[in-house]
Amino acid sequence: MLFCHSQPESYHQHSASYIREALAPFLKNEEARLMAETGAKRMPFQCILCAATSPAVKQQEESLTYLNQGQSYEIRMLNRKLVEYTDISSKYVKSIVRVVFHDRRLQYMEHQQLEGWRWNRPGDRILDIDIPLSVGIMEPRSHPMHLNTIEFLWDPVKNASVFIQVNCISTEFTPRKHGGEKGVPFRIQVDTFTTNEHREYMEHVHSSSCQVKVFKPKGADRKLKTDREKIAKKTPQDREKYQLSHETTVLKECSPWPDALNFTNHSSSSAPSPVYHSSPTSCSFTDGNCSPNQQGELLMPSCSDHLLPSTSLQDTQQWLHHHRFSPFSRLFSSFSGADLLRMSKEDLIQICGPADGIRLFNTMKGRCIQPRLTIYVCQQQARNQAPTKPGGGDVYHALYLEELTLLDLSEKIAMLYSITPQQITHIYRQNPSGIHVLVSDEMVQNFKEETNFILSTTRDGSTDGYHVVLK
Repeated sequence: MLFCHSQPESYHQHSASYIREALAPFLKNEEARLMAETGAKRMPFQCILCAATSPAVKQQEESLTYLNQGQSYEIRMLNRKLVEYTDISSKYVKSIVRVVFHDRRLQYMEHQQLEGWRWNRPGDRILDIDIPLSVGIMEPRSHPMHLNTIEFLWDPVKNASVFIQVNCISTEFTPRKHGGEKGVPFRIQVDTFTTNEHREYMEHVHSSSCQVKVFKPKGADRKLKTDREKIAKKTPQDREKYQLSHETTVLKECSPWPDALNFTNHSSSSAPSPVYHSSPTSCSFTDGNCSPNQQGELLMPSCSDHLLPSTSLQDTQQWLHHHRFSPFSRLFSSFSGADLLRMSKEDLIQICGPADGIRLFNTMKGRCIQPRLTIYVCQQQARNQAPTKPGGGDVYHALYLEELTLLDLSEKIAMLYSITPQQITHIYRQNPSGIHVLVSDEMVQNFKEETNFILSTTRDGSTDGYHVVLK
């Protein structure tokens, strides 16, 4: 995803003003202050990251903050008391915090980079929220498919503090693994929204961000100490070319992240439930027998739509959606059928979790649900009806029962005749002596595997349904 941040305005140092230097972490830069004094509208919020800025940054460049991997850092969500809340109508606002790339080159490749990190670190998140330490926030959320994003609600009348943890380091996204100094910079961005007329958090009110680099534990402290020692060795004239280091980092106002609106309106849709599509054709019974409109082996649990090695990228995506693996379609966006089929069950469990991993593996391998009972049925021929099999002989159809119940048997016979199960009023079994025994669940459970039956039907005049006899 391409997103170019506008660079922050220059920070003009006033070394003579010690009071201003003491308050610098909590003030805007000089140019923004002058704009506010001339009547320009100031944004209602200010975000402050409680981490020190580097002193080895020149005046014309953006400030840089070093963070330790996995350490909790506070972001203060401040209410500027000088600004009236005439534009904030909702009781709460939603803030979305994300870690994104600073370099434009990596912004082009953001999706691929994040998916590569997910592949190498299955089960981990790039950005986490430390809920026990956070104060004044409600409904904190982290979407499983957005590893670099968290969101929460807070009261704009009160200040709030959210503690975040960045679990990736800057060198994980470099072609060659050098030290932390050579790692790529990130941005921490906070987008804040209020509710619209539909009570959805879609009205953007504020965005701010800062540049950071993330090191292995304690690496940020060592790097900051090294920078301070380097600047201390310079002459006073050279030190004036660099920004002063502050104990906190003020996030500079910026444009909202492009997909922030989509993320606020995101709602995970549940997978569609399987739908039974009955055939539009029907079967008309004659006295004592019937011929189904469709021939062939029926009612086997469907094993079609297999994933093949030749399946293209686009067809693989459709296959994932069709089999209710939509949450992983983005993760496997660059996988063909051959790529997925090469993966073992352990690989899929590690990537998708135990439940979905096993289900995906079984679906890929075309493992059908094994029926608990298989019986063969032949429809009784009418006396004046020609044999359905060339050269004579009877044709049998296989019925596969997943449940050993009368209801399952009725549904399978009804599908064979293209009618509804409700049209079958009773099913009987004719024993060798010729009597008709009413079929029950217990009788179905005692059917032997691959038993052969001849089906005959008679119309029930009282209900306009049909009696089915198994011989």
